[in-house]
Amino acid sequence: MTDAIRESAVRGLANGPDKAFTFAANLIRRAEELGYETTLVAERWMGTDHPAWMLMSALAVLTHNIELMVAVHPGILNPQVVAKFAASLDRISGGRAALNIVNGWWKEEFDTFSNGKLEKSEDERYRRMDEFMQVIRGLWTQEKLDHHGEFYTVDNQGLPLKTVQLPNPPIYAASRHDPGKNAIARNCDYWFVDYIPDRREWRNNVDRVAADIVDMRARAAAHGRDINFGMSCHVICTDTMEEAEQTATTLEEYGKTNNLSFICAKAMGPGLVGTPDVIARRIEQFEAAGVGTLMMHFHPMYESMENFAHKVMPLVGKQTAYVP
Repeated sequence: MTDAIRESAVRGLANGPDKAFTFAANLIRRAEELGYETTLVAERWMGTDHPAWMLMSALAVLTHNIELMVAVHPGILNPQVVAKFAASLDRISGGRAALNIVNGWWKEEFDTFSNGKLEKSEDERYRRMDEFMQVIRGLWTQEKLDHHGEFYTVDNQGLPLKTVQLPNPPIYAASRHDPGKNAIARNCDYWFVDYIPDRREWRNNVDRVAADIVDMRARAAAHGRDINFGMSCHVICTDTMEEAEQTATTLEEYGKTNNLSFICAKAMGPGLVGTPDVIARRIEQFEAAGVGTLMMHFHPMYESMENFAHKVMPLVGKQTAYVP
């Protein structure tokens, strides 16, 4: 993967098919074979990464069952464009498209790729996120949409290209703030739960997640809706607890100087660090609290994904009762 990233940043350098795409293609096909049910492609406009829509469209024709979730930043693409992109991906994939709405915060990214459309206040960004999702859902589910909002206008127009999934491809999003939670309750199908970013707090995180899920269900019900729940987490699965703890500590130390390691270290909050049996039992606790989808990342990615599938998946059985 290091060679793939290096080559992607060099103009004209190529020895056969793009290495980054080849890695992604091999990874997602193997993930599907192993029984993983969903995958997310992040949108990193400032990096050497392929644009999420292009990469996921290519991966769609190489897979058969796995859900294909594309990350989207409101403000960089208009919701009308996203609605059509997603409808197209849904049809190409046979009904497997999904969206992950990421509100965005990196000013340089918005300056470069959206002509400076990062709203100045957090409140404005949440209002735009809310309206962004309203327009997308409206275009997917209505023959004609008439929307005249603060950020977007649709003048009694429809989307001729229809989605396969009914009523719409699922929309995922995360927010720990009330305006974001309210927007998600109104518009989204999944909320990524929040937690304390410390693996030592995993028991407290189970309680916290359970309480937050009760709250989000009530918020969605106020709009006549149901909502599901996912959780992003970094997994470290080893044969002994000592090895897992050592690996986690090393990752935390790297996280003090490396942004990617920092993100992974924070994602250890659910405590999926340990032996296969320990990880399986902790997953069951979060399932009992209401989490139905785990968005997991691993390192090294390919080998650890295989390890989890063979050693942990068979151990996750009947859901246990949540005890606060």
